[in-house]
This record gives sequence, structure tokens and C-alpha cells, in this order.
Amino acid sequence: MSLSLEEEIVVLLKSGDKKAIALLYENYSGALLGVIKKVISDDDTAQDVLQEGFVKVWKKSKSYDSSKAKLFTWLYRIFYNSAIDKVRSLNNKTQKEIQIEDSNVYKLTTNSLNQDTLDIKKHLCSLDLKYQIVINALFFEGMTQQEASEELDIPLGTVKSRLKIGLRELKKIYNP
Repeated sequence: MSLSLEEEIVVLLKSGDKKAIALLYENYSGALLGVIKKVISDDDTAQDVLQEGFVKVWKKSKSYDSSKAKLFTWLYRIFYNSAIDKVRSLNNKTQKEIQIEDSNVYKLTTNSLNQDTLDIKKHLCSLDLKYQIVINALFFEGMTQQEASEELDIPLGTVKSRLKIGLRELKKIYNP
């Protein structure tokens, strides 16, 4: 009985055979880059995350359990989380740098400012990442709750709960 490609890759991964990574890259890199590009738009950064993801897959290869998830689902989670981690680390780095020359503070007029939402992004960053992701998808990317559920691979009920909790946390900031 011949093994499917997925089964063959799993056997190679479990045995520590480096051919597994070559097969994974050859057969899954396009789809996984697509997963990363949903989170990171910069091509160079996305390629870096793709490489980092394959390193993580190699390091975690013995922990893969086919009874818990299909191979692509397992890969998806590793690469999606790697992309989120990269965005988070880049955001932390940029927040620490002061960008005086790029500031628009002197170019804005008070008529163009909406005082209610002026600092929403700043306060959104103070929430747990799981709430940020859902609120960002729904309010800033214009997704419906169903679309966010599918896009983020989170159950619809979880999207609704995270939205409710995230909005409650924002309300505490705006109406202490």
C-alpha cells in the first residue's frame, strides 16, 4: 500500500529526515505564504516569516500528532502564529522609536480630527491580542462576524465573545 503525500511527509518528519522539509516547501510553501500575506503585506518580511516558519516546523516536527489535526491545519497554525508574532515584535520595535520627522501633528487642523476616535488605535493596542485581532477584523477591515470567524479560523461564538469582551474593555477606557 502506497502512502499519500501527506502521510509520507509525516513519516519523514517523525523520523527526522530532512527530505520532509523539502517536500513541505515544494508542496505547501505557496499556500503558507498566502496565510502569512493575510497578516503581513510586506513581501520581504513575509518571506522571512516563511523561512522562520519552516525552522519552527522542523524543531516541532516530532510533536505533530495526526490524530489532533491534519498536517495543513498544524502548518497553518504555526505559520499564522509566526506572522502574528512578527507583527507584534515589529510593532513593539516601532513604538520604541521616536519618528519626529514623520509626524503629521503640525499639519492637522482641528476640523479634520474626530475627537471620539483619535486615540482608538492606541487604546486598542492595550487590549489582549485576541481581542485586538477580532475588533480589527470587524471594525477596521470591514468583515462580518461570519467572515472573521472563517478568516481567523475561530468559531463564530468565540468571535462574538471576544468582540463583546474587547468592547467592554474599551468602554472602561473611554468611560472610567
